[in-house]
Amino acid sequence: KVSESVREKAWKKYESLSAADGALACNKKKKETWGVCIFIVAIDLDELTFTFTELLKSINISVCTFFQFVKEVDVNMDTVSTKVDSTVSRLKKKYDVLFALYHKFERTCGLIYLEQPSNEISAELSSVLVLKNYWITFLLAKGKVLQVEDDLVISFQLLLCVLDYFIKLSPPAMLKEPYKSSVPAVTVNGSARPPRRGQNRSSRTAKQLDTDTRIIEILCKEHDCNLDEVKNVYFTSFIPFLNSAGIVASNGLPEVDVILKQYDELYLKNKDIDARLFLNHDETLQPDVIASSQLERTPLKNNPDEEINIILPQTPVRAAMNNIQQLIMILNSATDKPSDTLIMYFNNCTVNPKDSILKRVESFGHIFQKKFAEAVGQGWAEIGSQRYKLGVRLYYRVMESMLKSEEERLSVQNFSKLLNDNIFHTSLLACAVEVVMATYGRNASQSNSTSTETDLSFPWILNVFDLKAFDFYKVIESFIKAEPSLTREMIKHLEHCEHRIMESLAWQSGSPLFDLIKQSKEREGQTDQPEPTSSLNMPLQHNHTAADLYLSPVKSPKKKASGPPQSASSTPDVQPAVIPQAQKPQKSTSLSLFYKKVYLLAYRRLHTLFLHLLSEHPDLEPLIWTLFQHTLQNEYELMRDRHLDQIMMCSMYGICKVKNVDLRFKIIVSAYKELCNTNQETFKRVLIREEQYDSIIVFYNLVFMQKLKTNILQYASSRPPTLSPIPHIPRSPYQFSNSPRRVPAGNNIYISPLKSPYKFSDGFQSPTKMTPRSRILVSIGESFGTSEKFQKINQMMCNSEYQLKRSAEAGAAAPKPLKRLRFDIEGQDEADGSKHLPQESKFQQKLAEMTSTRTRMQKQKLNDGNDTSANEEK
Repeated sequence: KVSESVREKAWKKYESLSAADGALACNKKKKETWGVCIFIVAIDLDELTFTFTELLKSINISVCTFFQFVKEVDVNMDTVSTKVDSTVSRLKKKYDVLFALYHKFERTCGLIYLEQPSNEISAELSSVLVLKNYWITFLLAKGKVLQVEDDLVISFQLLLCVLDYFIKLSPPAMLKEPYKSSVPAVTVNGSARPPRRGQNRSSRTAKQLDTDTRIIEILCKEHDCNLDEVKNVYFTSFIPFLNSAGIVASNGLPEVDVILKQYDELYLKNKDIDARLFLNHDETLQPDVIASSQLERTPLKNNPDEEINIILPQTPVRAAMNNIQQLIMILNSATDKPSDTLIMYFNNCTVNPKDSILKRVESFGHIFQKKFAEAVGQGWAEIGSQRYKLGVRLYYRVMESMLKSEEERLSVQNFSKLLNDNIFHTSLLACAVEVVMATYGRNASQSNSTSTETDLSFPWILNVFDLKAFDFYKVIESFIKAEPSLTREMIKHLEHCEHRIMESLAWQSGSPLFDLIKQSKEREGQTDQPEPTSSLNMPLQHNHTAADLYLSPVKSPKKKASGPPQSASSTPDVQPAVIPQAQKPQKSTSLSLFYKKVYLLAYRRLHTLFLHLLSEHPDLEPLIWTLFQHTLQNEYELMRDRHLDQIMMCSMYGICKVKNVDLRFKIIVSAYKELCNTNQETFKRVLIREEQYDSIIVFYNLVFMQKLKTNILQYASSRPPTLSPIPHIPRSPYQFSNSPRRVPAGNNIYISPLKSPYKFSDGFQSPTKMTPRSRILVSIGESFGTSEKFQKINQMMCNSEYQLKRSAEAGAAAPKPLKRLRFDIEGQDEADGSKHLPQESKFQQKLAEMTSTRTRMQKQKLNDGNDTSANEEK
């Protein structure tokens, strides 16, 4: 099936790989290497004359092994193009979603159907046939109505629609309870009752669902799925699919041949994965790589006699449903319109912003619904509207929280300037909708170290709202602080968005960042730098709010008058009565904080890569950092339409070159590929000049080296440049509400507050079912098990080695007693008011004390977080 042109180029690539450094693995896997070469060339030439599954079968290799092998053969930056990288990434995301959905589907069918139904059911309706019908119909529906194939949540909701439809067509004798007693009376003797002539399928099915929702309710409750959302998918997407596909029910189920033929056409058109093979547990679809990584994360029993309930990690579908349910439960109490408190703030403004806010929300609602339908499929517009409404609720909720904090901070109630700022509102609304989209957009591979993106992932939201990345960045930190109920995953996601902006998005042409830097350089008495080097070793302040950042100066004042300059912390809405004379242009708070954060991110990235490559040359790190920091500060134009990591890798290569340390770009990018959250396009496709891209080596030779040659050569002289101070690395400004807390004086003992319940149908108070990383797990709220476990914990707490260490440090003095553990607020040891018997261990007493409300635990963590921030600022 391969054309002659593909065969010739593939052979040349095969020869180059066989002759390359470290080609031993390729020579041992000649057939696999040949197959990968054909795949790479066929993608690059747009001559894919075979399906992905056909290729896997021909070289007898699994999907995961193939992906890993592509990574292995990518020994040089030009072996695998970014086009191939993108294709492989798309295939991997689709496989991850299909794999997660099939195993969820298989387990669910096991709960619905009897393995050996009674004799009254014909042999044609075996469980195997049932599985085949369901799965292929789902694959056909997914391929025809869903453009975003890697959307796990929407795909699963569509799968529930398929299940609901076919359960109602199945003979009750095949079904387990509660499905058996819930099947509506539409079947007679095991076969579907023929419809009346001329009756429209759509209206008939819609009426059936309308009058009997018992099955869909059971399915949604079992899987913690939102009933309204699934019903919406049923009406707007699934029923139109049934009509267009012409599926006819016979003997209770559609004809397999009809569905098979249509899916075969779809599969051959897409030329990707034949997902029917999941039904046969085909070896090409077995997750060998994923399975091994899951096993590594599963705790092992050290003592075979010890009883430990090992609970496997949550499945991707279950984790996604939990996150969505938690978000919906949080926003159920919120409103679709401004609250009375917000209206009060609006009324206190010099110019009431209410009408413009409502108009903006409505306008963006139409835009979002349209863009969502364009990305996902026209039948999904209403689903987009539902998600936008959740985002609006979160927007109003966070806005109110922000204003309350500002009122407390500034002792004012008139926020007219802030609340009439269009960019502030657009950013805040976009951030709220992004949180909703990210919650729903969790895909099957997010459990891995490298996060993958869907078509609706950030920065998709920026295009929808026509928003600059730098403006969006300003609201992120205040948003996180204003919404304490955000999950750890959402906080990490927003932090990841912030990093994306700092590393590349804010540096795109047309970004307001470049104007701010230019204005900063024009300030009187300032050197050519946006942020002084001396501030690098100062703690990163986190007391700036969104008001500070959105209302900080953008343009330098043209008039000069006398008077004190307005401070950054003063109320942003109060304007001085007299324009000060001889006032220096104000420094932009948003630019200053941005650069501090960029320096911190840049150094962390550099330090991580440095440890991978140059740990034997510790003296080089400060030199590389100085060049890196100098480039960001003084040659910031090199960042335009480029990536922070590109400057980092070039700085590392340049210093090693001038210091005669053998470090090739090939080695640098090989190590870089192993880091988290990296994209191969970063080093394979670098801007050289306008609309011309090439590898990072070409960028270094033609652009970076030409611009910084004089500076780089100084490091070889006897008078090298003054070293830049290493940035002060504080704790993350974002306090994760469910982060484990280390016990003072403990021996690697941590207390973890209650996390998201495993099943939301049990309510917020059910204990988390989680995988322990150590041998002993105690979850507050459930039975603790045997007393031996507590004795072991007490022994750990009173470890003799620790007491000896303390006594040795004290010299001849008597050993000091270990400090009491402080789990809660000082002076409130008896949090629940209960008394303890003398024979109880101290640790048991503390465990009982910790059964105080979850709210108090979260409050204390917030207080601790504020104290930490205050200490960092001193």
